[in-house]
Amino acid sequence: MEEKKANLLECCLFFTANSLARVISRLGDEAFAAVGMTPSYAFLLSIAIAEPGVLQKELAEQLNMAPSTVSRFVDALVAKGLISKKQDGRNTHIYPTESGIALKPAIEKAWGNLYTQYSEILGEGHGKELARLTNEASKKLQQG
Repeated sequence: MEEKKANLLECCLFFTANSLARVISRLGDEAFAAVGMTPSYAFLLSIAIAEPGVLQKELAEQLNMAPSTVSRFVDALVAKGLISKKQDGRNTHIYPTESGIALKPAIEKAWGNLYTQYSEILGEGHGKELARLTNEASKKLQQG
C-alpha cells in the first residue's frame, strides 16, 4: 500500500510541483538571508535597477504575481528605502534608490550562490532543463 501511495504522489504534478517549490524556496531563503530579503523581493528590486521607471503593472507581469502582491512588495521595499514610486496618472513608476542600487552586488552574489547550490545537486544541465520545462508548463497552464 505504501508503494502505491508513493507512486501516486510521485506522479501527481500538483504534489511534485509544490514539493519542489518548498525545497527551492528554502534554498532561496537561505541564499538570500545575507541580503536581508527573500528572492521575490530581490527579483523585484533587480528589475527596478535594470529598468528604472518600470511600471508597477509590468512588474506584476514579469514576476507572474498578482498586482496586489506586487503592490505589497513595492510598499515594503519603499519602507526599507530601497525603491521609490512615482504616480503618473493611473500608472505607478518604480525607481531604485541609491541604497537599492548598492545591494546589486550582494543580490547577484546570492543568485550565483543559489544557482551553484542547486546546480551541484541536480547537475547544471538538468537544472537548466528543469527550469525551462517548468516555465513552459506554467505558461501553458496559465493560458488554459
